[in-house]
Parts: sequence; C-alpha cells; structure tokens
Amino acid sequence: MWLQVFFLCLSCLTLSSQSQAQDRASLRRSNDATGRCHYTFTVASPEESSCSRSSMTPEMDGVSSRLTLLEALVSQLIAGVDGGTGTGMGVNAEEGLQEAYSKVTGERNQLQQDKERLNRQVQELQRRLDELSQEAESLRQKPCQQTHISGGTQRENRPASGMYINPAYEFGNGSYQEMKAEVTEVPASRLIPEGNHNSTGCGELQSVADPVLHRKADSITGKYGVWLQDPEPQGPNYPNKTVWRIDTVGKDVRQLFAYEDMDQFSRGFPMKVLVLPEPVESTGATMYRGSLYYQRKRSRTLIRYDLASESLASRLDLPHAGFHGQHPYSWGGYTDIDLVADEQGLWAIYSTSKAKGAIVISQLDPESLEVRKSWETNIRKNTVANAFMVCGRLYTVASYTAPNTTINYMFDTATGVGRAVAVPFKNKYRYNSMVDYNHAQRKLYAWDNFHMVTYDIRLGRASHGSN
Repeated sequence: MWLQVFFLCLSCLTLSSQSQAQDRASLRRSNDATGRCHYTFTVASPEESSCSRSSMTPEMDGVSSRLTLLEALVSQLIAGVDGGTGTGMGVNAEEGLQEAYSKVTGERNQLQQDKERLNRQVQELQRRLDELSQEAESLRQKPCQQTHISGGTQRENRPASGMYINPAYEFGNGSYQEMKAEVTEVPASRLIPEGNHNSTGCGELQSVADPVLHRKADSITGKYGVWLQDPEPQGPNYPNKTVWRIDTVGKDVRQLFAYEDMDQFSRGFPMKVLVLPEPVESTGATMYRGSLYYQRKRSRTLIRYDLASESLASRLDLPHAGFHGQHPYSWGGYTDIDLVADEQGLWAIYSTSKAKGAIVISQLDPESLEVRKSWETNIRKNTVANAFMVCGRLYTVASYTAPNTTINYMFDTATGVGRAVAVPFKNKYRYNSMVDYNHAQRKLYAWDNFHMVTYDIRLGRASHGSN
C-alpha cells in the first residue's frame, strides 16, 4: 500500500515539475542538510537565455527536493506506524509479563506450602524415631537383664569378672545364641593375690569389669549428674548403704536426693531431698565422712556441706584453680574442678594458668578445705574424659564416648612419677560424664548418658614405674 502511495506522489511531483518548467518564475520548497524546510523563488534572467549548466537542472532540483520531502513524509508515516505497533507490543508484553509474574508467584506460594508441610512431616518422623529409639533401648535391655535382689542392687546378667564373651554372641547380633553360666560371687579382697597388697588393700589398678546398671534417669535433667555412696559415713542418720544423687542439668542446681538403699534408688523412691545453700557446678562433687564436697557454680570456691546438720560447714577458694570452662575435661560440662576421695583422703583434680592446662592434684584437709600438698602432672586435663584417685594414684579415662576405651594414664603421688597405662574401660551408653571411686565398695561409680552404673575393679601389686 505504501508503495502505491509513493508512486502516486512521485507522479504528481513530476507533472508539477513539467508545468513549472513552462513558467517564467517558480517557487521551490526543499529541506536542507539538517532537515529544515527552505522555500526558493526562481525568476528567469532577462539577459541570459541559458546558464552554462543543463537547462534541466532546475527541474531536476525541484524533483529532487520533492523526493526528499516525500521520503521524509514516508519516514514519518512509517515511524508513526511502527511506534503504534511498538506501543501495542509493549502493552501485550506488559500483560504477558504480568501473567508470568502471577504464575511464578503462585508457584512460589505453592512451593512454600509444600516446604512447610514437609517440615511438619520431618518433625513428626523425628518424634516417632525418638520414641522408637527409646522403645528399642528398653527392648534391648530386657532380654539381657535379670532382677537379682541382693543388697537392693539391680544387676545385668553378665559373666563374672575376668570372663570374656565374644561380641558376636551379644544381643542384637544376627548370630546371637542364649548362653548360661554358673557364677559364684567372690569378695573383692579375694581377687587380690596373696602378698600383692598392703594392710589397706592398696595396689595398682589391674582391671575394670563391665558396667552394672542400677538406674536410668527418666527426664532430660538426668542426662548427666553425680551419684555415689559415702565410703566412711558419720552418724546413724545416713549409713553407708544410703545412696546420694544430684542431677546437674539446670541453671540453679541445689537438690540433693537421698535414698535409703540401692533398692530404693533403683526404684526411684528418695527418702529425702536436701536443698543445698549454694548452687552446684557440674559433676565434680563427692561424698566423704558425712559431708558433701562440691564446687560452687561459676567460681573456684569449694563447699563442704555437713549432712548431719544440713548446713554449710566450710568454704574456701582453691588457689589459682581454673573454673567455668577454663580447664575442663574433654567432654566439657564446666568440669574444671573434680573433687574425689580414696583410701588416703580428699583430693582435688584441676588445673591452673601456671600449669598451662596440665592436671594438678592437691590433697585437701577434709575439715578446712585447705591444700596440704600439690603435684603437677604431665598430661593435659582437656585431653582426657575423666579422672579418679585410687590409693593415692591418679587415673585418667581416655574417651567418654568410645564404647571400648582405656584408662590411659597413671600418676603416683608417692613417687611423683606418671606413666602411660592401658586398662580396658567401657562406656556402654556412649556419654560418660562422671567417674568416682568408692574405696569401701571397691567400685567405680559412673553416670553414662542417663544411666547410673558401677564397675568392679581389681587392684594388684604396687609398682612404681617411670615415665
């Protein structure tokens, strides 16, 4: 269509040029180089009949100017059409983009809803998994456990110390077979060879038996804590069969639970709950000669709480001791100061900035809590999981999570010499946060991931090695 218009206009301009050529005067309109319109009035010369150039030049110039004008008009028309088309396309494109945006927004909202639904399903599955894990733990214990009431102690059906059962026969393995064994209980003193112990029955640690379960905590506050018996009780109110327990999970730990005996402890029936005058820090408390010894929360202050009067008997800062996470055991728990007792008295296991994290052992006065003597070892406190004293010797546990670990170091305060050892030790429940020795029972008491267990130990001939 535009071509037809173009040729029509071209014809008109040609005819106009021919008519103007016959006139003596002509008016010419044209655009200059910048596109501005110019009018030119031409009059024939009265003196010259012709110019030196061709007589057709004015006509051709007129045609050229009109062609230029026509081209400008056509360009404007085409630009206007294109602009209108572009506007329409812009409207269509905007509508298309709006539609696409709405679609993407809808898909995003749907994905968000799907994500929330899947998160709820994951949480529900996690809850069910936790329930199934607890049920599996209960079922795992039932076939391997018998209730044997002897002194109120609930024992697992395990062989006597010194016997070995291949793990392939343990419950839960595909090749499990039921086994029976005749077990005769023998006093711990008879396990020590003749001539291998002195008048106090002391000697080096030779072996640690498998753990015996006495109770499992029934709430999150029982994840870790302290439980023990007094090896040298004072007075009739709390004899040596009394069991003590502190759940140390919480912001303000002050409750001390007392159980009449091991049977009541296993059943979970405390006979009394004492409220301590100061909050307890971590799992380093111990019971000795009618008093509870513990570290006050967020301090290096030691507390002696008298059980008979149910009152604070003495308190004293342990000089230069790190506290509240400065020098803990490897499992953490603010276990900077660990108070323990053995055949030779009351001890503190800790470290100082001067010792640069190495374990320091101090023997304490049970009444005043003053330091009598100290020893610095060559093993760092945060590299071991726990420690305890037996017959004046420090023993450290290598790992708190490995099911089969070792007691890996011994330091003898009598000689001031430490050395590596390798006594097998089991963390059956994979998170052992407390190990304490009771010299009257000749047992280790431990708190292993909600489970309160004991280990029978065997002592042998005393020997003083070097590093």
